[in-house]
Amino acid sequence: MEVSGARSSDRTPLAITLALVVLLAIVGALYWWHLSRATAIADHIMVYYTQPDGTTEASRSVLLGPAHDRSSVAFYAATQVMAGPPSGVDAVRFPNGTTVRSVEVTGSNAVVDLSKEVDGLAGGSFRESATFKSLVWTMTALPGIKSVGIRVDGEQVAAIPGGHFELDEPLTRSDW
Repeated sequence: MEVSGARSSDRTPLAITLALVVLLAIVGALYWWHLSRATAIADHIMVYYTQPDGTTEASRSVLLGPAHDRSSVAFYAATQVMAGPPSGVDAVRFPNGTTVRSVEVTGSNAVVDLSKEVDGLAGGSFRESATFKSLVWTMTALPGIKSVGIRVDGEQVAAIPGGHFELDEPLTRSDW
């Protein structure tokens, strides 16, 4: 004759289920913490400018404003490249008036849509390569961005009018 209402063998599946739920919650919390740390953005970003030799990159740290979400930081970084380095710094620059229309970040790729003024980039393949190098190095310095696609005035282009530098595939640091 049994005196207690529940046998210890009845409680074992409940204990195992409870332990699994707690374990899954801990694993989920650790995974969330890891992802949030991997994509965290500091108060500063590095902006790169290609020196006139076309191979050397100079960098400067730029303070971020109040927005720290990934898309806003990517847009800000691209606009800093278009603005160019501080006066007195000798570097290859985007044509005057070139602006960033938008930046879309999807996964590890950022697509930067530039205004049509970028079509005024003259100086052959050397200058085209050096100019886009600054943009790609700046964007890929941001956490999680590995490649940069280029659009001009909302359109995917094979190259800007000079035609020396291909833009039909996303660019990475290894392209230089």
